[in-house]
Amino acid sequence: MIQPPQLQKGDKIAIVATARFITKKDLQPAVEVLKTWGLIPVLGTSVGLVDHQFAGSDFERAEDFQNQINDPDIKAIWFAKGGYGSIRLLDLVDFSKLKTQPKWLIGYSDVTAIHLHLQSLGIASLHAQMASAIETRSASTSDELKKALFGKKLHIEYVSRHPNQVNGEVKAEVLGGNLSVLYSVIGSQSMPSFKNKILFIEDLDEYLYHIDRMMQNLKRSGLLSQISGLIVGGMTDMNDNTIPFGKTAEDIIFEAVKNLNIPVAFNFPAGHVHTNLPLILGQKAHLKVNSSRVNLRF
Repeated sequence: MIQPPQLQKGDKIAIVATARFITKKDLQPAVEVLKTWGLIPVLGTSVGLVDHQFAGSDFERAEDFQNQINDPDIKAIWFAKGGYGSIRLLDLVDFSKLKTQPKWLIGYSDVTAIHLHLQSLGIASLHAQMASAIETRSASTSDELKKALFGKKLHIEYVSRHPNQVNGEVKAEVLGGNLSVLYSVIGSQSMPSFKNKILFIEDLDEYLYHIDRMMQNLKRSGLLSQISGLIVGGMTDMNDNTIPFGKTAEDIIFEAVKNLNIPVAFNFPAGHVHTNLPLILGQKAHLKVNSSRVNLRF
């Protein structure tokens, strides 16, 4: 797996919008954060464009993204905002330059489509907070993102006594992201191998039966049987029908993996939650789960 180099003070980092539209004003807090880190923010041409809910047309968003990939002076790309739209760009962008000129691509949620595509190409990336709303997240969200970008070791440890947690220990590469977006790329050329990986999943504003449908797909397709560990982040603002489904999102997930004999961690501080800590997708990590604590070290 190709690992992008760590950033240095004075490096340029581009902010691009591959999904929903966003204004320059919305990104001002992120711009200020980058400046305090000693980095030079560069706003892409997609910022400020509007095409219905998107930040310009597919072509305009892809062109901006491509230009930032190709520009040797840009050392990292930070995605501006989620929503929906990144998957529409995968066949419009040539990612090959990142194999010889790797740079960190940073984001989560809708950006999961890009993360998975990168891993299918053998390129590591950073599952972390978007540029938008960075100021509304916990201090550790931005502090840990800075550490990751500047090459510091990441170590996430927290107390968790979730009843469905499965004790165990494994060392493997991490892959995944938003469950709904992951589900949308299954069967495409953007889907990386699940074999011997630690799978991370999170989601937002989904119906419980949707979560079950997606987990049943992962189970019946044989993908879950290939993984060596599972990390479940925020399953935030789940919805139910008038007649209740009868299980929580965590219960649904556990039911699909309970017979796999792998470590399973819940309540991981990543996803659509106040503390959204970075995960290095495509890098080997050491996951340890016991009855009261989860420990993940890259």
